[in-house]
Amino acid sequence: MANRIVLNTISYHGKGAIENITTELQSRGFKKAFVCSDPDLIKFGVTAKVTDLLDKAGFPYSIFSEIKANPTIENVLAGVEVFKASSADCIVAIGGGSAMDTAKAIGIIIENPEFADVRSLEGVADTKNHAVFTIAVPTTAGTAAEVTINYVITDVEKKRKFVCVDVHDIPEVAVVDPDMMSTMPKGLTAATGMDALTHAIEGYITKGAWEMTDMFHLKAIELIAKHLPGACENTPEGREGMALAQYIAGQGFSNVGLGIVHSMAHGLGALYDTPHGVANAILLPSIMAYNAECTGDKYRDIAKAMGVAGTDAMTVEEARKAAVDAVYALNETVGIPKDLKGILKEEDIQFLSESAFADACRPGNPKDTSVEEIAELYRALL
Repeated sequence: MANRIVLNTISYHGKGAIENITTELQSRGFKKAFVCSDPDLIKFGVTAKVTDLLDKAGFPYSIFSEIKANPTIENVLAGVEVFKASSADCIVAIGGGSAMDTAKAIGIIIENPEFADVRSLEGVADTKNHAVFTIAVPTTAGTAAEVTINYVITDVEKKRKFVCVDVHDIPEVAVVDPDMMSTMPKGLTAATGMDALTHAIEGYITKGAWEMTDMFHLKAIELIAKHLPGACENTPEGREGMALAQYIAGQGFSNVGLGIVHSMAHGLGALYDTPHGVANAILLPSIMAYNAECTGDKYRDIAKAMGVAGTDAMTVEEARKAAVDAVYALNETVGIPKDLKGILKEEDIQFLSESAFADACRPGNPKDTSVEEIAELYRALL
Protein backbone atom coordinates (compact mmCIF):
# COMPACT_ATOMS: atom_id res chain seq x y z
CA MET A 1 0.00 0.00 0.00
CA ALA A 2 1.29 3.47 -0.89
CA ASN A 3 1.93 6.02 1.83
CA ARG A 4 0.51 9.53 1.36
CA ILE A 5 1.82 12.93 2.41
CA VAL A 6 -0.38 16.05 2.31
CA LEU A 7 1.22 19.43 3.13
CA ASN A 8 0.58 23.13 2.56
CA THR A 9 1.24 24.44 -0.93
CA ILE A 10 3.33 27.24 0.59
CA SER A 11 4.53 27.97 4.11
CA TYR A 12 6.47 30.92 5.53
CA HIS A 13 8.60 30.62 8.65
CA GLY A 14 10.44 32.98 10.97
CA LYS A 15 10.30 36.50 12.29
CA GLY A 16 8.37 38.80 9.94
CA ALA A 17 6.63 35.97 8.10
CA ILE A 18 3.25 37.73 8.41
CA GLU A 19 4.50 40.40 5.98
CA ASN A 20 3.71 37.91 3.19
CA ILE A 21 -0.01 37.65 3.89
CA THR A 22 -1.30 40.61 1.86
CA THR A 23 0.98 39.75 -1.07
CA GLU A 24 -0.37 36.20 -1.15
CA LEU A 25 -3.97 37.45 -1.15
CA GLN A 26 -3.49 40.21 -3.70
CA SER A 27 -1.40 38.15 -6.10
CA ARG A 28 -4.13 35.53 -6.24
CA GLY A 29 -6.81 38.08 -7.03
CA PHE A 30 -8.84 37.84 -3.85
CA LYS A 31 -10.99 40.83 -2.90
CA LYS A 32 -12.07 40.45 0.73
CA ALA A 33 -10.90 38.33 3.67
CA PHE A 34 -12.95 36.62 6.35
CA VAL A 35 -10.71 36.96 9.41
CA CYS A 36 -11.44 34.14 11.86
CA SER A 37 -9.90 34.79 15.29
CA ASP A 38 -10.85 34.33 18.92
CA PRO A 39 -12.05 37.12 21.24
CA ASP A 40 -8.99 37.20 23.52
CA LEU A 41 -6.60 37.59 20.59
CA ILE A 42 -8.64 40.54 19.38
CA LYS A 43 -8.85 42.01 22.89
CA PHE A 44 -5.09 41.85 23.45
CA GLY A 45 -4.10 43.15 20.03
CA VAL A 46 -2.63 39.95 18.58
CA THR A 47 -5.09 39.75 15.70
CA ALA A 48 -4.32 43.40 14.93
CA LYS A 49 -0.75 42.45 13.99
CA VAL A 50 -2.30 40.95 10.85
CA THR A 51 -5.31 43.20 10.32
CA ASP A 52 -3.03 46.25 10.53
CA LEU A 53 -1.19 44.85 7.52
CA LEU A 54 -4.47 44.37 5.69
CA ASP A 55 -5.45 47.95 6.56
CA LYS A 56 -2.11 49.27 5.33
CA ALA A 57 -2.58 47.47 2.02
CA GLY A 58 -6.19 48.64 1.72
CA PHE A 59 -7.38 45.03 1.65
CA PRO A 60 -10.99 44.73 2.92
CA TYR A 61 -11.93 42.20 5.59
CA SER A 62 -14.60 41.30 8.11
CA ILE A 63 -13.92 39.67 11.48
CA PHE A 64 -15.60 36.64 13.02
CA SER A 65 -14.72 35.90 16.64
CA GLU A 66 -17.62 33.85 18.05
CA ILE A 67 -15.26 31.00 18.96
CA LYS A 68 -14.89 29.05 22.20
CA ALA A 69 -11.64 27.49 23.42
CA ASN A 70 -13.09 24.11 22.40
CA PRO A 71 -15.08 25.24 19.33
CA THR A 72 -18.63 23.98 19.06
CA ILE A 73 -21.06 23.05 16.30
CA GLU A 74 -22.87 26.29 17.13
CA ASN A 75 -19.68 28.31 16.59
CA VAL A 76 -19.27 26.75 13.16
CA LEU A 77 -22.90 27.32 12.18
CA ALA A 78 -22.68 30.96 13.24
CA GLY A 79 -19.47 31.39 11.27
CA VAL A 80 -21.00 29.93 8.12
CA GLU A 81 -23.84 32.45 8.25
CA VAL A 82 -21.49 35.37 8.89
CA PHE A 83 -19.26 34.27 6.00
CA LYS A 84 -22.24 34.09 3.63
CA ALA A 85 -23.28 37.61 4.60
CA SER A 86 -19.77 39.04 4.39
CA SER A 87 -19.11 38.82 0.62
CA ALA A 88 -15.64 37.49 1.51
CA ASP A 89 -13.85 35.19 -0.94
CA CYS A 90 -11.00 33.94 1.25
CA ILE A 91 -10.23 33.16 4.90
CA VAL A 92 -7.41 34.32 7.16
CA ALA A 93 -7.42 32.19 10.32
CA ILE A 94 -5.49 33.73 13.22
CA GLY A 95 -5.17 31.84 16.48
CA GLY A 96 -4.56 28.49 18.07
CA GLY A 97 -6.31 25.26 17.16
CA SER A 98 -9.70 26.64 18.11
CA ALA A 99 -9.70 29.46 15.57
CA MET A 100 -8.08 27.39 12.85
CA ASP A 101 -10.38 24.39 13.40
CA THR A 102 -13.41 26.66 13.25
CA ALA A 103 -12.11 28.24 10.05
CA LYS A 104 -11.54 24.82 8.50
CA ALA A 105 -15.08 23.69 9.22
CA ILE A 106 -16.55 26.94 7.90
CA GLY A 107 -14.45 26.77 4.75
CA ILE A 108 -15.44 23.16 4.08
CA ILE A 109 -19.16 23.79 4.55
CA ILE A 110 -19.18 26.87 2.33
CA GLU A 111 -17.78 24.79 -0.54
CA ASN A 112 -19.62 21.57 0.42
CA PRO A 113 -23.05 22.74 1.67
CA GLU A 114 -24.40 19.19 1.88
CA PHE A 115 -22.40 18.93 5.15
CA ALA A 116 -24.06 21.99 6.71
CA ASP A 117 -25.22 20.00 9.76
CA VAL A 118 -21.51 19.81 10.81
CA ARG A 119 -21.92 16.40 12.50
CA SER A 120 -21.73 14.61 9.14
CA LEU A 121 -18.12 15.84 8.80
CA GLU A 122 -16.97 13.46 11.54
CA GLY A 123 -14.34 10.94 10.53
CA VAL A 124 -13.36 10.89 6.88
CA ALA A 125 -16.18 12.77 5.17
CA ASP A 126 -16.69 12.36 1.42
CA THR A 127 -16.34 16.03 0.55
CA LYS A 128 -15.83 16.86 -3.13
CA ASN A 129 -14.47 20.41 -3.06
CA HIS A 130 -11.53 22.05 -1.32
CA ALA A 131 -12.39 24.49 1.44
CA VAL A 132 -12.41 28.23 0.83
CA PHE A 133 -8.84 29.44 0.18
CA THR A 134 -7.26 29.87 3.61
CA ILE A 135 -4.13 31.41 5.04
CA ALA A 136 -3.53 30.06 8.55
CA VAL A 137 -1.53 32.07 11.09
CA PRO A 138 -0.88 30.18 14.34
CA THR A 139 -0.54 32.13 17.60
CA THR A 140 0.34 29.09 19.70
CA ALA A 141 3.14 26.57 19.25
CA GLY A 142 1.18 23.40 19.68
CA THR A 143 -1.72 22.29 17.52
CA ALA A 144 -0.09 22.67 14.08
CA ALA A 145 -3.61 23.05 12.68
CA GLU A 146 -2.11 25.23 9.97
CA VAL A 147 -0.49 22.16 8.36
CA THR A 148 -2.86 19.31 9.24
CA ILE A 149 -5.80 17.70 7.49
CA ASN A 150 -7.59 17.38 10.83
CA TYR A 151 -9.92 19.52 12.89
CA VAL A 152 -11.89 18.88 16.07
CA ILE A 153 -15.37 20.18 16.92
CA THR A 154 -17.28 19.85 20.20
CA ASP A 155 -20.83 18.51 20.20
CA VAL A 156 -22.21 20.17 23.33
CA GLU A 157 -25.50 18.29 23.15
CA LYS A 158 -23.80 14.89 23.14
CA LYS A 159 -20.93 15.99 25.43
CA ARG A 160 -18.22 14.79 23.07
CA LYS A 161 -15.60 16.01 20.64
CA PHE A 162 -15.40 14.58 17.16
CA VAL A 163 -12.41 14.49 14.84
CA CYS A 164 -12.73 15.36 11.16
CA VAL A 165 -10.06 14.18 8.72
CA ASP A 166 -10.21 15.69 5.24
CA VAL A 167 -7.50 16.45 2.67
CA HIS A 168 -9.75 19.26 1.43
CA ASP A 169 -9.44 21.26 4.66
CA ILE A 170 -5.69 21.94 4.73
CA PRO A 171 -4.90 25.66 4.45
CA GLU A 172 -3.15 26.47 1.19
CA VAL A 173 -0.76 28.84 2.95
CA ALA A 174 0.70 28.61 6.46
CA VAL A 175 2.41 31.63 8.01
CA VAL A 176 4.40 30.57 11.09
CA ASP A 177 5.76 33.73 12.70
CA PRO A 178 7.17 33.41 16.25
CA ASP A 179 6.29 37.06 16.92
CA MET A 180 2.62 36.04 16.78
CA MET A 181 3.32 33.73 19.73
CA SER A 182 5.33 36.13 21.89
CA THR A 183 2.40 37.23 24.07
CA MET A 184 1.35 33.71 25.10
CA PRO A 185 1.44 33.37 28.89
CA LYS A 186 3.73 30.75 30.41
CA GLY A 187 0.96 28.28 31.24
CA LEU A 188 -0.47 28.32 27.72
CA THR A 189 3.02 28.05 26.22
CA ALA A 190 3.69 24.97 28.35
CA ALA A 191 0.36 23.32 27.54
CA THR A 192 0.53 23.92 23.80
CA GLY A 193 4.17 22.85 23.73
CA MET A 194 3.34 19.56 25.41
CA ASP A 195 0.50 19.13 22.92
CA ALA A 196 3.13 19.38 20.18
CA LEU A 197 5.29 16.81 21.98
CA THR A 198 2.28 14.50 22.22
CA HIS A 199 1.75 14.87 18.47
CA ALA A 200 5.38 14.00 17.82
CA ILE A 201 5.53 11.01 20.16
CA GLU A 202 2.15 9.55 19.25
CA GLY A 203 2.88 10.12 15.57
CA TYR A 204 6.23 8.35 15.91
CA ILE A 205 4.74 5.22 17.50
CA THR A 206 1.35 5.10 15.75
CA LYS A 207 0.55 2.08 13.60
CA GLY A 208 0.69 4.17 10.43
CA ALA A 209 4.19 5.60 11.04
CA TRP A 210 6.79 5.26 8.26
CA GLU A 211 10.22 6.58 7.38
CA MET A 212 9.26 10.05 6.18
CA THR A 213 6.99 10.81 9.12
CA ASP A 214 9.53 9.31 11.53
CA MET A 215 11.98 11.92 10.27
CA PHE A 216 9.57 14.74 11.09
CA HIS A 217 8.60 13.38 14.47
CA LEU A 218 12.10 12.72 15.80
CA LYS A 219 13.28 16.19 14.82
CA ALA A 220 10.21 17.71 16.47
CA ILE A 221 10.86 15.80 19.71
CA GLU A 222 14.46 17.03 19.72
CA LEU A 223 13.46 20.66 19.13
CA ILE A 224 10.68 20.61 21.74
CA ALA A 225 12.91 19.13 24.45
CA LYS A 226 15.51 21.78 23.64
CA HIS A 227 13.29 24.85 23.24
CA LEU A 228 10.10 24.47 25.30
CA PRO A 229 11.63 25.62 28.61
CA GLY A 230 13.02 28.72 26.87
CA ALA A 231 9.71 29.42 25.16
CA CYS A 232 8.02 29.31 28.57
CA GLU A 233 10.44 32.04 29.64
CA ASN A 234 9.66 33.91 26.39
CA THR A 235 13.18 33.84 24.99
CA PRO A 236 13.42 34.58 21.23
CA GLU A 237 15.31 31.33 20.65
CA GLY A 238 12.69 29.35 22.53
CA ARG A 239 9.80 30.94 20.64
CA GLU A 240 11.41 30.41 17.25
CA GLY A 241 12.40 26.84 18.06
CA MET A 242 8.92 25.91 19.23
CA ALA A 243 7.23 27.61 16.26
CA LEU A 244 9.22 25.38 13.95
CA ALA A 245 8.98 22.25 16.11
CA GLN A 246 5.20 22.22 16.33
CA TYR A 247 4.91 22.71 12.55
CA ILE A 248 7.31 19.83 11.86
CA ALA A 249 5.30 17.58 14.21
CA GLY A 250 2.15 18.56 12.29
CA GLN A 251 3.75 17.57 9.00
CA GLY A 252 4.10 14.09 10.42
CA PHE A 253 1.08 13.22 12.54
CA SER A 254 -1.42 14.75 10.13
CA ASN A 255 -0.47 12.05 7.65
CA VAL A 256 -0.27 9.00 9.92
CA GLY A 257 -2.61 9.62 12.84
CA LEU A 258 -2.26 9.59 16.61
CA GLY A 259 -3.35 7.36 19.48
CA ILE A 260 -5.32 7.11 22.71
CA VAL A 261 -3.63 10.04 24.45
CA HIS A 262 -5.64 12.23 22.09
CA SER A 263 -8.71 9.99 22.27
CA MET A 264 -8.78 10.32 26.05
CA ALA A 265 -7.94 14.03 26.03
CA HIS A 266 -10.81 14.83 23.67
CA GLY A 267 -13.33 13.57 26.21
CA LEU A 268 -11.84 15.66 29.00
CA GLY A 269 -12.08 18.76 26.84
CA ALA A 270 -15.66 18.06 25.83
CA LEU A 271 -16.94 17.23 29.32
CA TYR A 272 -14.93 19.58 31.53
CA ASP A 273 -13.57 22.13 29.03
CA THR A 274 -10.06 21.04 30.05
CA PRO A 275 -7.45 22.76 27.86
CA HIS A 276 -6.41 20.24 25.24
CA GLY A 277 -2.68 20.62 25.80
CA VAL A 278 -3.00 20.18 29.56
CA ALA A 279 -5.05 17.01 29.12
CA ASN A 280 -2.55 15.57 26.65
CA ALA A 281 0.43 16.43 28.82
CA ILE A 282 -1.02 14.78 31.93
CA LEU A 283 -1.99 11.64 30.02
CA LEU A 284 1.11 11.27 27.84
CA PRO A 285 3.72 9.65 30.13
CA SER A 286 1.41 7.10 31.72
CA ILE A 287 0.00 6.06 28.34
CA MET A 288 3.53 5.86 26.94
CA ALA A 289 4.23 3.34 29.69
CA TYR A 290 1.04 1.45 28.77
CA ASN A 291 2.01 1.33 25.08
CA ALA A 292 5.70 0.55 25.60
CA GLU A 293 5.55 -3.20 24.95
CA CYS A 294 4.25 -2.56 21.42
CA THR A 295 6.80 0.01 20.31
CA GLY A 296 9.89 -2.05 19.57
CA ASP A 297 13.04 0.02 20.08
CA LYS A 298 11.40 3.36 19.29
CA TYR A 299 11.50 4.66 22.85
CA ARG A 300 15.29 4.54 22.68
CA ASP A 301 15.08 7.05 19.80
CA ILE A 302 12.65 9.20 21.78
CA ALA A 303 14.89 9.22 24.86
CA LYS A 304 17.93 10.10 22.75
CA ALA A 305 16.03 12.91 20.99
CA MET A 306 15.05 14.28 24.40
CA GLY A 307 18.69 14.47 25.44
CA VAL A 308 18.94 11.41 27.69
CA ALA A 309 22.56 10.30 27.96
CA GLY A 310 23.75 6.73 27.51
CA THR A 311 20.75 5.43 25.59
CA ASP A 312 22.82 3.20 23.29
CA ALA A 313 24.01 1.12 26.24
CA MET A 314 20.52 0.66 27.72
CA THR A 315 18.40 -2.45 27.45
CA VAL A 316 15.09 -2.04 25.65
CA GLU A 317 13.28 -1.90 28.98
CA GLU A 318 15.69 0.71 30.36
CA ALA A 319 15.34 2.83 27.24
CA ARG A 320 11.56 2.69 27.45
CA LYS A 321 11.62 3.81 31.08
CA ALA A 322 14.09 6.58 30.20
CA ALA A 323 11.77 7.95 27.54
CA VAL A 324 8.78 7.96 29.91
CA ASP A 325 10.85 9.55 32.68
CA ALA A 326 12.08 12.26 30.29
CA VAL A 327 8.50 13.24 29.52
CA TYR A 328 7.60 13.30 33.22
CA ALA A 329 10.64 15.53 33.84
CA LEU A 330 9.72 17.97 31.05
CA ASN A 331 6.17 18.16 32.39
CA GLU A 332 7.55 19.05 35.81
CA THR A 333 9.95 21.63 34.35
CA VAL A 334 7.17 23.54 32.57
CA GLY A 335 4.62 23.22 35.38
CA ILE A 336 2.13 20.61 34.14
CA PRO A 337 -0.01 18.93 36.87
CA LYS A 338 0.93 15.34 37.72
CA ASP A 339 -2.57 13.87 37.62
CA LEU A 340 -6.25 14.48 36.86
CA LYS A 341 -7.29 15.25 40.45
CA GLY A 342 -9.69 18.16 40.42
CA ILE A 343 -10.56 17.48 36.78
CA LEU A 344 -11.78 13.92 36.39
CA LYS A 345 -14.83 12.57 38.24
CA GLU A 346 -15.16 8.85 38.99
CA GLU A 347 -18.79 8.81 37.87
CA ASP A 348 -17.80 10.01 34.38
CA ILE A 349 -15.11 7.42 33.70
CA GLN A 350 -17.34 4.90 31.91
CA PHE A 351 -18.77 7.56 29.58
CA LEU A 352 -15.33 8.99 28.90
CA SER A 353 -13.86 5.56 28.23
CA GLU A 354 -16.59 4.68 25.75
CA SER A 355 -16.11 8.05 24.03
CA ALA A 356 -12.34 7.54 23.83
CA PHE A 357 -12.75 4.07 22.37
CA ALA A 358 -15.07 5.48 19.68
CA ASP A 359 -12.71 8.37 18.91
CA ALA A 360 -11.08 8.54 15.46
CA CYS A 361 -7.57 8.60 16.96
CA ARG A 362 -7.91 5.32 18.86
CA PRO A 363 -7.31 2.86 15.97
CA GLY A 364 -3.83 4.30 15.41
CA ASN A 365 -2.68 3.46 18.92
CA PRO A 366 0.24 0.99 18.81
CA LYS A 367 -1.38 -1.24 21.41
CA ASP A 368 -4.88 -2.55 20.83
CA THR A 369 -7.05 -1.49 23.74
CA SER A 370 -10.55 -1.77 25.17
CA VAL A 371 -13.06 0.37 27.00
CA GLU A 372 -12.11 -1.39 30.22
CA GLU A 373 -8.39 -0.74 29.81
CA ILE A 374 -9.00 2.91 28.96
CA ALA A 375 -11.11 3.21 32.11
CA GLU A 376 -8.21 1.87 34.17
CA LEU A 377 -5.85 4.38 32.58
CA TYR A 378 -8.18 7.22 33.57
CA ARG A 379 -8.66 5.81 37.05
CA ALA A 380 -4.92 5.53 37.65
CA LEU A 381 -4.62 9.32 37.27
CA LEU A 382 -7.25 10.17 39.88
